[in-house]
Amino acid sequence: MESENDADTGAGQSLEALRARMSLVNESIMENLNEYFRVAAAIGQAKDALGLAHYDAARESVMLSELLEKNPGPMPGDILKRVFGEIFRSSVEVMSRKTERTLKILRLPGAPDIPVMAGDVAVGGDAPPALMGGPCAVESREQMRATAGLLSAHGVKILRGGAYKPRTSPYSFQGLEEEGLIILRETADAFGMRVITEAVDARQVETVARYADVIQIGSRNMFNYSLLKEAGGAGRPVFLKRGLMATLDEFLLAAEYVWLAGCRDIILCERGVRTFEPRTRNTLDIAAVALLKQSTPLPVVVDVSHSLGRKDIVKPVAAAALAAGADGLMFEAHYRPAVALSDCNQQLDPDETVDFLDFLRGLPGFAEKRG
Repeated sequence: MESENDADTGAGQSLEALRARMSLVNESIMENLNEYFRVAAAIGQAKDALGLAHYDAARESVMLSELLEKNPGPMPGDILKRVFGEIFRSSVEVMSRKTERTLKILRLPGAPDIPVMAGDVAVGGDAPPALMGGPCAVESREQMRATAGLLSAHGVKILRGGAYKPRTSPYSFQGLEEEGLIILRETADAFGMRVITEAVDARQVETVARYADVIQIGSRNMFNYSLLKEAGGAGRPVFLKRGLMATLDEFLLAAEYVWLAGCRDIILCERGVRTFEPRTRNTLDIAAVALLKQSTPLPVVVDVSHSLGRKDIVKPVAAAALAAGADGLMFEAHYRPAVALSDCNQQLDPDETVDFLDFLRGLPGFAEKRG
């Protein structure tokens, strides 16, 4: 009859044998995972070449469905989904790390911030925060002169205003196009200001570049790679807004397109992302400011008007953006917002504009050089 000690010995030997088998399985899993991540890195490079996002939710769903159908067990389906979901997320991280090592726009160790010149106005570097103000859209000479005169008198040096307006509804005001560019340039020259305005199509870039000191690429066009390339080769600084549903990695890759087209004067703009929160037009990602400043030497500006879609909290949010390291602020101002042809709720009226600018200048160290 087997003794209790013999049973314990047999069980112990069986456990050791199972552990040895488990070690072999672990090694096999490791070899397969390393091959998986080699393929993932190659897929990431292919996606970069095609201008595609690394994460593809639809593709992940298809792969998980295929695995569930082919799973013979005994692993339960819910655990399989959890394990492979983590593998998929890790593979996207590997793709991003591979890409990051090659990006030209990333900050080298110890490298200083790069200033971008909008005409004779410095944005970034050790310059004081740059202010870019003006109406959402160029509507008339009267509107532009009244607004620009107020802004210029209170120290704003860069005039914004849309001549081409990409609107959600095709029935909304679409802008005055080249006539608007002419008005914008004439107004800026009259008050000694610089011009930033948007090109919404690659075919407009050459025209916009004739009138603007800085070409803006709007949020809707961050993924428009032909436009990014055209703007990058236009010989003007490019002001690139983050897409309303873009990750920071995607944002940086969009800037890389502009850089590779020949433009070294790139300004990044955080303007909020779309979330479930209805109290603001978008959700301003303050953390993005600090992360972008950490990742790249390029200037980072925050658009406090499009991010909020409201005026009552613009001052504390602007202060928060500057505290996070923003190199400047973009805001909308109109001499009569109530009759504005677009975005009337977020454009500051003359009294609000003066109050906002006075508030900013009252912030400690606002007008001082950094560094």
